[in-house]
Amino acid sequence: MRLRLSMLTAASALMVFAAPAMAQTAPPPHFPADLSPAGVRAADDHLALEEVEGTEAMAFVRAENERSLAALTGDRRYETFRSEAFDILSSTARIPGPSFLGDGIGNFWQDATNPKGIWRRTTLDSYRTDSPEWEALLDIDALSRAEGKDWVWKGADCLAPDETRCLISLSEGGKDAVVVREFDTTTKRFVEDGFILPEGKHRLEWFDIDTLLVATDFGPGTLTESGYPFIVKRLKRGQTLADAAEIYRGDISDGGYGVSPSVYRDGAGAVLATIISRPLDTYRAETWRLSGGVAIRLNLPERVAIHGVQNGRLIVGLDEAWDRGGFPVAEGTLLSLSLDDLAQPTMPPPSPDSDPETIFKPSARQSVQDVAVLDDGLVVGVSDNVVGTLRRFAFGQGGRAAWSSTPVEAPANSAVGIGDVSRGSGRMFVSTQGFLTPPTLSLLAANADALTALKSGPALFDASTHVVEQFEATSSDGTKIPYFLVRPKDAPMDGSTPTIMFGYGGFQVSYPPAYKPELGKLWLENGGAYVVANIRGGGEFGPAWHQAALREHRQLAFDDFAAVARDLETRGVTSPRRLGIYGRSNGGVLTSVSITQHPELYNAAVIESPLIDMLRYQDLPAGASWIGEYGDPRIPGDAAFISQYSAYQQLRPEAEYPRLYITTNTRDDRVHPGHARKFAARLGDQGHDHLYYEETSGGHSNDADPVANARRWARHYVYLSQQLMD
Repeated sequence: MRLRLSMLTAASALMVFAAPAMAQTAPPPHFPADLSPAGVRAADDHLALEEVEGTEAMAFVRAENERSLAALTGDRRYETFRSEAFDILSSTARIPGPSFLGDGIGNFWQDATNPKGIWRRTTLDSYRTDSPEWEALLDIDALSRAEGKDWVWKGADCLAPDETRCLISLSEGGKDAVVVREFDTTTKRFVEDGFILPEGKHRLEWFDIDTLLVATDFGPGTLTESGYPFIVKRLKRGQTLADAAEIYRGDISDGGYGVSPSVYRDGAGAVLATIISRPLDTYRAETWRLSGGVAIRLNLPERVAIHGVQNGRLIVGLDEAWDRGGFPVAEGTLLSLSLDDLAQPTMPPPSPDSDPETIFKPSARQSVQDVAVLDDGLVVGVSDNVVGTLRRFAFGQGGRAAWSSTPVEAPANSAVGIGDVSRGSGRMFVSTQGFLTPPTLSLLAANADALTALKSGPALFDASTHVVEQFEATSSDGTKIPYFLVRPKDAPMDGSTPTIMFGYGGFQVSYPPAYKPELGKLWLENGGAYVVANIRGGGEFGPAWHQAALREHRQLAFDDFAAVARDLETRGVTSPRRLGIYGRSNGGVLTSVSITQHPELYNAAVIESPLIDMLRYQDLPAGASWIGEYGDPRIPGDAAFISQYSAYQQLRPEAEYPRLYITTNTRDDRVHPGHARKFAARLGDQGHDHLYYEETSGGHSNDADPVANARRWARHYVYLSQQLMD
């Protein structure tokens, strides 16, 4: 990959920002006259589409699916795209994603023969070879056939250090809610009379071989309005959930994703600390330590990320500035804090002679992305201007009573991700990749300062025709917004290149360079360009970058996205006729708002698994868990600023929108399918051309199997080709 950095000067970046649709004086026809929950509901003529499997809703889905499939699967490109996508998704040349499993290596694998997948294991020595000898542990295809269920693998949690007993999570149809069963890797069978949890959104941890810590649905009145648990119990082997002993209770009014227990162990498997996080909203939480059967609240700020425990100290990242006993600590700082000190009503002041607490302070263009906690140090993935780096940290080196770091050699201009970690051996897997560079999987050995490559992924598309560049656009308030551009080397700078722009801008999620073979094969090889806009709301530059677009400041994320679109046009990369956008989940907020505010900038939008009705999102499971991100529409002040961008209410019959493609999943129990359905229905009511397709299985993650996923990508790229290339 060739990376060229280009920065706009302030003078050349200044541009006139067109007023979005929200600035128009006349309200849209379906804008509620009363923004109270009752008023919003009264103005909604498609409430029936919120019934997931309601009669009217499913009739709407069938009719829309039939019309959209005719337009998409009937296209001459569809079968080619589907076949190419399936070959990529089921390729046996892919790197088998590894995890440490006892003395060996575990892997979950899907291919054409095993579309639902096989959980299997091998030795590290065998894994290093071109043809590892795999031992099957659990065949999900066979299990589904035997039990008549549409099982989707959602992972295994194995008890350290031997990791022979595992809690297997299985989802029916790909939902977030799972059933849990205990599995024995020595017998390769589910444990007779073992731990079994019914379907739910569980938060659970092994405490010992006969004990689990469980937060789940314990019956009426034990879930928050978001459908997440707020009670933690100790479940002993042989007990029912009703018999389990309560060890911690939050409150039914809690927000976020539910109370969560975490058991931290050293490399030998000994318990170092049991920590309980009680979320107050999406980002604020209380942190408690369970000690001697008593929960003690720790003296920590509410916005903090906990990474692990080491030598009696809690490794945390600050998501807000902290007055640490009169000593200011900047947001984004990585700290090592004494558990004993944190249990005191007032933290003792830092020692003037040593600093065992401050591990790393990112600069303005850096952020901590990954943290691996070992017995004798840390390995930290640091994003530097949205490019990955890796550092090893140790305390007390060279006789200094402070943390010091040494770089770990990794490929330049790449995304660097820490995978599974073996604390016992001090080893970890690390992946590196770029937009045009296939992933390389490496092993970082204990105390090593360089990666040892294990496997390199195959080139699944021809990348020789393209080049990667990084630019900056200037947003409405003057902030520089970085973005990556992947374009044909010989692309004429006359605005004619078909271009897909991706954005997310929420939940502190970062989007560094990533190898997307289906994009490369179905889009780049056909002459297209691709853009990733690192807008505010993401985590590219740490907590401040995220929090700049929270709640009443959300419009800045939309302005950032529009600024990148205009910058692409100014540079001659593309033009509104050839520019399309793609976003899913929170990215569906972004894309739907972008279309309603600036339809003049785009000619296509794939809006997938989206939030769109932002005035009712809190009433659609699990919407209330995101109030910390967007605000609460039930509060008049919050409803006022949310209503100004909520795309469902902002649709206008007189606007000239491009033909949109909205798609979701009936089994999505994270972002309710009602958002997408209602948006498509209102588009149709107003006479706007659109396509709507709803898959019936797969869930929010779209991870059911490669067969369905290949069809999904084929539909996406057929639509984008129709809109931007034809």
